[in-house]
Amino acid sequence: MGFALAEECARRGAEVVLVAGPVSLKVNHPNIKRIDVESAEEMYNASVKEFPGMDAAILCAAVADFRPSEQYSQKVKRGEDLLTISLVPNKDIAASLGKMKKANQLLIGFALETNDEETNALKKMAKKNLDYIVLNSLNDAGAGFKYDTNKVSILRKNGDRTDFGLKSKYEVASDIIDHTMH
Repeated sequence: MGFALAEECARRGAEVVLVAGPVSLKVNHPNIKRIDVESAEEMYNASVKEFPGMDAAILCAAVADFRPSEQYSQKVKRGEDLLTISLVPNKDIAASLGKMKKANQLLIGFALETNDEETNALKKMAKKNLDYIVLNSLNDAGAGFKYDTNKVSILRKNGDRTDFGLKSKYEVASDIIDHTMH
């Protein structure tokens, strides 16, 4: 979704900074500056650095909420004992940008939900100071990860909701830009 959104924004004349995790996708438009990151920490740092100079940010990366508390430089061998992995929270990119956001900036987030979808998305939008949230569900066939299609609803701060049918990710990107950038 991030690449489709970046291409759509650039096609409409925006200068785009795309912070991308480790994927093999390519960007096509010359107005897209790509920053490649490998970890949630790197994505956080790049996002916080770039956001102050932006008019808008669309946060659609599925960043893990937690990471292992320890990292090993060598392979951990199988043993007789159980291995316990402790997790620590990653920094919340959306919440951090929501705190930094100025009145003239627009912040759009995504919520991938599996239950109580609208309730959870509205809570996330309020908690993180988002102007819009794009809701998609793993319960919808052909939506989410590993598909070239998606099915979304766009929720606004004022409670309005617009639902869209299953479309290509590039068509979804166009719908998101049409309904959020005024």
